[in-house]
Amino acid sequence: MTLALSACAAAFAAPTPGPIRAEIDALLTKLQSSGCDFDRNGTWHSGADAKDHLMRKLDYIEGKTTLRSTEQFIELAATKSSFSGKPYQVRCGKERAVESQQWLGKQLSVIRSSGVQAKP
Repeated sequence: MTLALSACAAAFAAPTPGPIRAEIDALLTKLQSSGCDFDRNGTWHSGADAKDHLMRKLDYIEGKTTLRSTEQFIELAATKSSFSGKPYQVRCGKERAVESQQWLGKQLSVIRSSGVQAKP
């Protein structure tokens, strides 16, 4: 019964609009290639592992709802662990770790200033 309800709910979720998906893809590619580490629940992972993890969360969210912005993706998928509630962190080289929401928000600004834009 629960599986059937989940399948019905997924059928009503519209795909993420192309421009928003392009920003999310650019953001996760930037994380992957950054050389930074990503903390999930006290364990540091590579940017590539972080991208894989966040892509799985994106797929899950897209099955439940339609994302209306890249900021919504960051908030729902890339800010904290769904399991523990602990904030994700990003650490680049010897710099102090920062919460992923701050790091991703800054990178999103860079992406937008370089021309990848989400349109309403």
